[in-house]
Amino acid sequence: MENKLFVGNLSWDAVEDDLQELFGKAGTVTEVAVMRDRFTGRARGFAFVSMSSAEEANEAIRQLEGQEFMGRAVGVLDKMPKMIAQF
Repeated sequence: MENKLFVGNLSWDAVEDDLQELFGKAGTVTEVAVMRDRFTGRARGFAFVSMSSAEEANEAIRQLEGQEFMGRAVGVLDKMPKMIAQF
């Protein structure tokens, strides 16, 4: 398993610091990237979070998958869904 996680169903108000704090509960976060529309700068509702080890990535999935965050139940996966990857 990779250390980079796909995080979906995010609030458009979520920023990198919010995710750093949330995922920091499961381990050491090495990188957070909230995907934004290139023209408007508005968040697209998903992000990538890298953890320092595969064990911490697994722990983040276990703790956070389906949990409510900023009013939405977030999805945490170890790879990007094919539907989104095709865009």
